[in-house]
Amino acid sequence: MTKKERYSKVIDYFKEHRPIAVTELDYGSPYELLVAVILSAQCTDKRVNLITPEFFKSFPTEKELAGAEVEHIFELIKSCSYPNNKAKHLSGMANMLVADFKGIVPSDIDELQKLPGVGRKTANVIASVVFDKPAMAVDTHVFRVSARIGLTTNSSTPYDTEMQLIKHIPEELIPLAHHWLILHGRYTCIARKPKCEECGLQDYCKYFEKETKRKIG
Repeated sequence: MTKKERYSKVIDYFKEHRPIAVTELDYGSPYELLVAVILSAQCTDKRVNLITPEFFKSFPTEKELAGAEVEHIFELIKSCSYPNNKAKHLSGMANMLVADFKGIVPSDIDELQKLPGVGRKTANVIASVVFDKPAMAVDTHVFRVSARIGLTTNSSTPYDTEMQLIKHIPEELIPLAHHWLILHGRYTCIARKPKCEECGLQDYCKYFEKETKRKIG
């Protein structure tokens, strides 16, 4: 199977079986999603969704967050991973958003990455989810699933994975494909023991092919 054929089969599968795929982070505005994605680094979406309701009661907009003490921010997010760093990032992000961007979350990936706590992955999430841009955010799920299926080859970095994926996925499907791969990795192609027996991608997956051959011989 050629790489082009593999991509076509995988895309067709997801189109049929997961036509709607969205982020599992709860948010009501670009600002809220930006906060949630910063909090989600090395933390589950479920945990973030437990934190953000109280957080947004205290800081409903970037202006309130910009005026907050880092210690206050920390108290509201301390149940997530790396709360010290994230509290500082959230404070810095809000202050820059107010001072340099007039309180408007930018849509440009390079501009987004100027904000504290916003790396390429986070910037791509915002550009893709909020602004429907053809940006492919590569987290651990996307990185793992893409390699296992065989969508990427010899990729050693998230950026390399991103470049390979956007080269082969039609531009209009990239925002949706981002969620396809994340959700597949979160619930089926899990890290330690992928649920191959219940996966509909068996016929197109290099990992399944390799494991089947290993068990046989």
